[in-house]
Amino acid sequence: MIVDGFLSFTIAAVLLICGKILTLRIAALRDYSIPEPVIGGFLCAAFTALVYAFWGREIRFELEVRDFLLLLFFAGIGLKADIGTLRKGGRPFLILLALASGLIVVQNLAAMGMAGLFGLELRAGLMLGSVSLTGGIGTALAWSPILAERTGVDNVLELGVAANTLGLIAACLIGGPLAAFLIRRHHIVPVPDGEMDIGTAHDEPAPRMDYFCLLWAILILNVTIMLGMSLHAAIAATGLTLPAFVSCLFAGIVMRNFAIFTFGPAMWRTWPGVRVGLALIGDLALGLFLTMTLMGLQLWQLDGSLLFIVTTIALQIALTLAVSLWVVFPAMGRDYEAAVIASGFGGIALGSTATAIANMTAVAQQYGAAHRAFIIVPLVCGFFIDIVNALVISFFAG
Repeated sequence: MIVDGFLSFTIAAVLLICGKILTLRIAALRDYSIPEPVIGGFLCAAFTALVYAFWGREIRFELEVRDFLLLLFFAGIGLKADIGTLRKGGRPFLILLALASGLIVVQNLAAMGMAGLFGLELRAGLMLGSVSLTGGIGTALAWSPILAERTGVDNVLELGVAANTLGLIAACLIGGPLAAFLIRRHHIVPVPDGEMDIGTAHDEPAPRMDYFCLLWAILILNVTIMLGMSLHAAIAATGLTLPAFVSCLFAGIVMRNFAIFTFGPAMWRTWPGVRVGLALIGDLALGLFLTMTLMGLQLWQLDGSLLFIVTTIALQIALTLAVSLWVVFPAMGRDYEAAVIASGFGGIALGSTATAIANMTAVAQQYGAAHRAFIIVPLVCGFFIDIVNALVISFFAG
């Protein structure tokens, strides 16, 4: 059964509303900063899995609009980034990139070691390492035929899809509680740092903005995406592979710092309200994107080699938690920004860029804005880590 795109989008909106209502009513969800899209998305994924288990019917959603939502979200992130914030991110950005790169190597060694314990060809274990975890489903699809040919293992793609599914679920669940633990354990008092990068805090009243503020926000986002897609096409023409959302992130940074205020005094006067509009549109885009991603999970694909998959992913989760707690948090400064970055690190290591941002957004909604984190983490997991990952996989794949 295939659900068409319009109905899929409508279902995603209903699920996101359910997640928002449950978060407002259940204090535990706020205390542990569980992202709102995770709640409704998991309910939908569990429902489709039960339908498959009891009636043998597959429910699939057409999710084409999901890709545009990701572009919209990252264009908004770029539009909120000023040069001063970017300069502050220099050294921490390099440190986080180095830590994420080191974890890629550890992930692959652990996965290959587990494959050996279960009597599988060692390189097949790469599908439960950085190929599907740090790399995501796109990297898994790209490497599966290569590893299948080199290892002689036929189900490497299924291994990668299962690992990516479990990793995505884990990344959604560990980020918020990890940050809450760090904040309480180290008695961190968040310092108020202006408006939220995405959305609004749980205890804030509904922000005020007028018709023109929201209209300006929509127009600027659309122009930014057009600029970003032009940049993406130019980069692709050189033969370099770069995710489209990274181009939109860079386009947003250029627009924010060099182009927006050329619109004249009217833009200077309305910019605070436009920022509110950008934040809320970005919040909606991210929430719907992650909800639709979780809706699309096909949990029944976890059958086959289940013990190997679950054991290996459990080890990867433990490694990610250990690195986040005892390496990332101290290296980032042991402050509130460091706790927010640590919450997003699970998305870098186990899930996706959107998962990392969703975790950080949930933490920021609970405790306050963390501007530097929202620049550093997308840059690390949106582009640079993909280059490192490709080189590391090539080395291990032989």
